[in-house]
Amino acid sequence: MSPSEASAFLRANPVFAGLPGKEVELLGSLAREETHRARDYIFMEGDPAQWLCLVRTGRVKILKHSRTGKDVVLELLGPGEVFGGVAVIERRPYPASAQATEASVILKIPGDALVALAERYPSIIKEMALMIGRRLRAAHDSVKSLSGDPVEVRLAAALLRLAERAGAKGTHGLALPFHLTRQSLADMTGTTVETTIRIVSRWGKEGLVADEGGRLVLRDVDALRALAEGT
Repeated sequence: MSPSEASAFLRANPVFAGLPGKEVELLGSLAREETHRARDYIFMEGDPAQWLCLVRTGRVKILKHSRTGKDVVLELLGPGEVFGGVAVIERRPYPASAQATEASVILKIPGDALVALAERYPSIIKEMALMIGRRLRAAHDSVKSLSGDPVEVRLAAALLRLAERAGAKGTHGLALPFHLTRQSLADMTGTTVETTIRIVSRWGKEGLVADEGGRLVLRDVDALRALAEGT
């Protein structure tokens, strides 16, 4: 990616959209592009926060490693989404790990450049706060669900969150625009792969979901929403 292409990519993001053109061009010239294979880590929990990252292509999951060794997926991010920035601004280690779930290209902005820019343009922090607020609300709903909801409720709620955030409406329902492994879905909902496979397979037979080319399509959103609401 050339500096001009990086600048154009940054300018399309709400965090940087309001900045003067010269500032965005400078960031673009400092940006570094990395290619990661599926399962590669972009950074690990506890690493020094040296980069703000944006997904250019592919998918990245943000996860915490529990003491029992089980990963808990906090977020699944797609093209254009930002991660790692709050730790950079606060000058603290990354609070979670970031791992590519498929072949991905990541654009990285040096932390020092971001901090200096945020001091001149506080709008960056405002936009990041709005972004984090949306994610925290989703995380709160997820944690609340994990604490007491049955597995089917958690799975239905997770699929709806992903589909409503990035799904594409089609003739057969609301399709996820990416491949979601049963392992990732299990990690997001605090259950086992075997249980996830069993429930999703049953939903497929009942016409609630379909697997089209490795991508899930929510065929009966109303029924899934009723499940998620426990009704």
